[in-house]
Amino acid sequence: MLKTLLPATLEFKEGVAYSAGFGDVYHSADGGAGQARHVFLQGCGLPRRWQGHASFVVLETGFGTGLNFLTTWAAWRADPTRCARLHFLSIEMHPFRVADLATLHAQWPEFAVLSAELIANWPLLVPGFHRIVLDGGRVQLTLMLGDVRDCLPQLRAGVDAFYLDGFDPDSNADMWQPKGFYTFARLARPGARVATYTVAAAVRLGLERAGFVCEKRMGYGSKRYSLAARFSGSVQQSRTAAPRHVAVIGAGVAGAAVAQALAQRGVAVTVLERADAPAQAASGNPVAVFRPVISRDDNRSTRFTRAA
Repeated sequence: MLKTLLPATLEFKEGVAYSAGFGDVYHSADGGAGQARHVFLQGCGLPRRWQGHASFVVLETGFGTGLNFLTTWAAWRADPTRCARLHFLSIEMHPFRVADLATLHAQWPEFAVLSAELIANWPLLVPGFHRIVLDGGRVQLTLMLGDVRDCLPQLRAGVDAFYLDGFDPDSNADMWQPKGFYTFARLARPGARVATYTVAAAVRLGLERAGFVCEKRMGYGSKRYSLAARFSGSVQQSRTAAPRHVAVIGAGVAGAAVAQALAQRGVAVTVLERADAPAQAASGNPVAVFRPVISRDDNRSTRFTRAA
């Protein structure tokens, strides 16, 4: 069965973006960017923790307005000792349409340049994983559009920081399922940090049972507390080192796509091709450009065509 997305409706409550469906605001009325810096960046020990690393991975549940991403991206750009590459993974079930996103971002002129680049690359709102390459390839946003219960099990990554920013657990219980906390443990790198605005007992206990050590922090604005956690459980990530140089045999569509993906991840690539130019065999068939695979159920072949 085709899973469709229901985009978010742009609404405001006392000047703050609001979801009528969940009965909750997208960020603190005391300032969204300030909340992002205090709760999420500081709660995860950023920017200090990404300094000196080749790459750093953030996983967020609840992309919402994109404010946490913009704030993190801006902090990364402003840090002269930042990691070489920032990977930001974010799940969103009800994404904003691009025009509504632009309206929201107009509230934060400090992020105007970054917002413009994000909006220019905003994907078609269809379910699935959307890779958005930004800042000359140094920043990659993987926007996972769909139900968190579908997206998390598919994710394979080593995560350094988790931003838990779904709507209130009482109104959005699916975002805070116990199974999700164990998935965070599966994805966590050694010493991974978690930050969230809620100190609900179910969230704290769920994290602790999955191997995280929790502590209450001072909240932001009118909120008394926020929550931070550090992963202390057994790391389930492979310790295999990432390759520094890869040889790709064949310069057709598949080979070119693999080479591009590796290069975007900072891997040196050598492409070996027997012909004098790329795409000289089946990949050079011009008819394929005009005959994309389109299906009513948005199956894998359709998604592959769209990605290509």
